[in-house]
Amino acid sequence: MCGINGIFAYHYAANPIDRDELIVTRDHMAARGPDGMGAWVSADNRVGFGHRRLSIIDLSDSGAQPMLSADGNLVITFNGEIYNYRELRRKLEAKGRVFRSESDTEVLLHLYAEQGESMVHALRGMFAFALWDAERRSLFLARDPYGIKPLYYADDGWTVRFASQVKALLAGNRISRERDPAGVVGFYIWGSVPEPYTTLRDVRAVPAGTFVTVNRIGAAAPVRYHSIAVAHCEAERHPTNRGDARELIREALLDSVRQHLVADVPVGAFLSAGIDSGALVGLMRDASCGEFQTITLSFDEYRGRSDDEGPLAAEVAKVYGTKHTNRTVTEREFQADLPRILNAMDQPSIDGINTWFVSKAAHELGLKVAISGLGGDELFGGYPSFHDIPLWVRWFKGPSRMPFLGIALREVGRSFLAQSWGPNPKALSLIEFGGTYAGGYLLRRGLFMPWELGHVLDKECVDDGLRRLRLVNAINAELLPCPKSAFARVATLESTLYMRNQLLRDTDWASMAHSLEVRVPLVDAELLRVVAPHLATVRSETPKAALAASPATALPAPILHRKKTGFTTPIATWLQRSPRSSSYTDIPALRANNCPWARRWAHGVATL
Repeated sequence: MCGINGIFAYHYAANPIDRDELIVTRDHMAARGPDGMGAWVSADNRVGFGHRRLSIIDLSDSGAQPMLSADGNLVITFNGEIYNYRELRRKLEAKGRVFRSESDTEVLLHLYAEQGESMVHALRGMFAFALWDAERRSLFLARDPYGIKPLYYADDGWTVRFASQVKALLAGNRISRERDPAGVVGFYIWGSVPEPYTTLRDVRAVPAGTFVTVNRIGAAAPVRYHSIAVAHCEAERHPTNRGDARELIREALLDSVRQHLVADVPVGAFLSAGIDSGALVGLMRDASCGEFQTITLSFDEYRGRSDDEGPLAAEVAKVYGTKHTNRTVTEREFQADLPRILNAMDQPSIDGINTWFVSKAAHELGLKVAISGLGGDELFGGYPSFHDIPLWVRWFKGPSRMPFLGIALREVGRSFLAQSWGPNPKALSLIEFGGTYAGGYLLRRGLFMPWELGHVLDKECVDDGLRRLRLVNAINAELLPCPKSAFARVATLESTLYMRNQLLRDTDWASMAHSLEVRVPLVDAELLRVVAPHLATVRSETPKAALAASPATALPAPILHRKKTGFTTPIATWLQRSPRSSSYTDIPALRANNCPWARRWAHGVATL
């Protein structure tokens, strides 16, 4: 896991690249790669790559980056892990390719030389990389199917700049700080900035599952090579009714865990009292991982309550024989860390605090890699949205088609919002949005409803942002092609919106701030391809029953029957006592007693 950056002055009249800018941008990401650094600049001073290294595969200097091919025609700077790199290497060696290192990075160089841009279809892993092709004089930017690893770029019409962090691009002092209303409004809507937008008008994310090429005429439109919606549609075309669905799912899960254990350093695991992380720890034991470290967070506020992850997590650790640490986080530590948290938060978010502290604990224990159970709810249907959204669509499909009815009822109800007993803002929009999957998803995951934004943002920003976001259309675009089943539709939306823009992004910034690589075996394109056809067979059972049953040694019974709480912190209480809470006292809508804490927190971090 690393930090990458680069500059390509593609226009013939553009100034040569500034090496100082390249280095400053690179070193802003020092926490992402404390084990080494490198830079490369082309002979004509038109292209430059930077790299900060966190050594996990091939710890020797031969794995250093930026890495050049033997003939010097290809150069790469790479962030991530390619789990099937050994298999790919064997195939490339069979074709006569000669390797100089044991790294997965060099595999990417040879694979591009063999296959060009189509190489991305062969990769299993999490990745964001930039590859310079001197012969074609083109820059190739690529990002993994789920968007686990971030990659941002800016094209000013003369020069393209890219980096793993938006703030790193800003550190180079060549990017405008002008705010993008689409990114700002998108953050207030979702609690995270929806890609490809950022809060900066000139910076975009390379969308997940796409690649971007840059040549002498600039950056081309992103080309999609992987779609989660397509994966679910393919599964529906090839369903299975085989009685051994559970065993096939177990084999696929175990295979994914084995792939994610590939490393030349010890691999630990985050362990909560939930099924996702517990099942993965059990599968790690099945994969003959040897003794490994597990970490759980505890809070004094939760002691003796159902929210306390500690006792049950310790029971799981005992069952699977891990070296376990229960790390207590106090409010005092939270308040002390808050400035660092906000500084590390690359794009504003209402989440990520839990990952910050569990990653901090892992770093304190000397770990460089940890396994997380993120993705289990999206894959196996563990969220309430899998029940609620299809139900709303059935109830409100008819009324939502009546012109202006939903808007009229919403406007009537708005007059009551100022009163403490007034209706929930989302309830006012059930008829307006609840009749479609896109609208229902907005209701389920939205932080602010679009018509509320005038209370917290100026009208010009709101109007411009909503116009460019095209909210419902953008949600519908994630369902192209549209899966037939309600389950697959919700799974697609949760994976491509909430998980991608919130959970994965938060996991990246919060873990990399502690020089920790977090791996997510349940967020894997190959796992989805194999498991999806079997999900219909096991969906009649309790959600995630197949995941819970996957370890050879069963999870403790209390884990299986525990009410879902998530991996949480007492942040709402702490934030009310935070000095930053004063940032919303001038907004009447945020002073109301019934205002959710997440809205207040969102407004507090919106200026990041």
